[in-house]
Amino acid sequence: MTSRLYDSIEPNVIDNEMLQKAVEEQGPKEEAGQLAKREGINFKDVKELQLDFRNILKIDNLWQFVNLTKLQLDNNIIEKIEALESLVHLVWLDLSFNNIEVIEGLSTLVNLKDLSLFNNRISKIENLDALQQLQIFSIGNNNIGTLENLIYLRKFKELRTLNLAGNPVCDNDAYAKYIAAYLPDLVYLDFRMVEDSTKEIAFVKYQYAIEEMKQGEAVALAKQKADEAKQKELDYHKAAYVEYLNGSFLFDSMYAEDPEASKLVYLPGVPELLETYPTCSLEASGRESVTRPARRGLFLDSRPTYKSKFVAICENLFEYGLKQHEKRKAEVALFDECLNEALEDNRKEGNRAMADFEEKRRLALEAIQNASETEILEARLQEYNDDITKLFETLMTMEMQLVDQLECRDLENHHHEKLLEIAINTLEKIVKSEFDEEIPDDVRMLFVDKDTIVNAVNASHDIHLLKIDNREDEIITKANSWASVLIEKVHKSEITRNRDRVKEINQFIDHLHNELETMDIMEQ
Repeated sequence: MTSRLYDSIEPNVIDNEMLQKAVEEQGPKEEAGQLAKREGINFKDVKELQLDFRNILKIDNLWQFVNLTKLQLDNNIIEKIEALESLVHLVWLDLSFNNIEVIEGLSTLVNLKDLSLFNNRISKIENLDALQQLQIFSIGNNNIGTLENLIYLRKFKELRTLNLAGNPVCDNDAYAKYIAAYLPDLVYLDFRMVEDSTKEIAFVKYQYAIEEMKQGEAVALAKQKADEAKQKELDYHKAAYVEYLNGSFLFDSMYAEDPEASKLVYLPGVPELLETYPTCSLEASGRESVTRPARRGLFLDSRPTYKSKFVAICENLFEYGLKQHEKRKAEVALFDECLNEALEDNRKEGNRAMADFEEKRRLALEAIQNASETEILEARLQEYNDDITKLFETLMTMEMQLVDQLECRDLENHHHEKLLEIAINTLEKIVKSEFDEEIPDDVRMLFVDKDTIVNAVNASHDIHLLKIDNREDEIITKANSWASVLIEKVHKSEITRNRDRVKEINQFIDHLHNELETMDIMEQ
């Protein structure tokens, strides 16, 4: 492995000037190239880009090339893989002959099939998990030293060509057979085809170790699929803005952040409001659970409680949110369908106008060529010029026409009123020495006077309302954000399409005018 040095050469960072020059050099030539240079090349239209041999030290400013499929950054002095996140359509990437030490920054390149990291300073194959379509991987002339690290490549089921030549690991006598055994689908290794006989010998040698590994991989795969299914379901709930509302999460989170709740639960009558709350919350807060038979008996009551009602409301909101999400998806699909129909109708109408003009154009050119007198010729030329102007107005008019074309809070308030009533009644009993329940000292301290217990109840209430308000704000904010993003996306897409269409119309009209001017010159 040879390092690329830059002691005597000025290092470069990828900037707009370098990119513009590279795009022009690799773009269309002759007349098409002149037109592209004059009007400018949109970076988003570029599919392939060569930035090799430019003494680049740092990758940057490639975010505009969102449709790039092939990128050459070889033979530079790059030290870190970075700033490639937006190149999600990349299929082919060459980072060979650089100074890279760590494989990183490739997690979004899920379509990558051919990756070259040849001749760098890499000592470990890692951080490639997202590249499940990888077919060709060249990492020769690096510092890979252990056979065990190569097992990582079993993740890539499409990998058929691998180059490791020039790494210390290749000096291991077991190298070739180890690779053949653990990567049985590999076709080419270090520029040579892997023979079937080599695979057979390797399989016999490593059979038991591989079988054991396969069992572990099967367990890991099952867990991965289960986790992916859970994540997919959660993502769906998030898209509907109702994540974690299908259960007691919101209720539990209210009490998890309420320091007064673990004290107020000792008041007579409160456990009935909270269902099984004392056992769950008090254990979590470090207190001993309430275990007196009288209290345990309360939990057997099947009547709806504050918690069960609260959770039922959350679950109703959850189901409603999912239905609304499906409704939004259907509405967006219908909108897209209508938009596409409008675009198609506009295209067909434009084609009809163009076809009508082509017929007029053919007749006009014949008349102009056959005209013998100057006055008749000028009249024909003016008539043809008027037809061009009319076509422009028709197409632009068509284009412009196308362009123009929560109950939880109420329940919490009710619960607060009930809890405050219990607290005041308990205070009165304590003052009259009529309260004979056993309660912890810190709970009894809440009843030194009316203000203290009322403040504690109100503080608990405020925390609960804050959690409910925050969840409501979150749902509203996400819904509004979704609508804004959708409208902005449609708006930007239509602006881009409109600009391209207007440019296309103007270029065609300019071509017709140039043709007409050429005819004028020839007649003169």
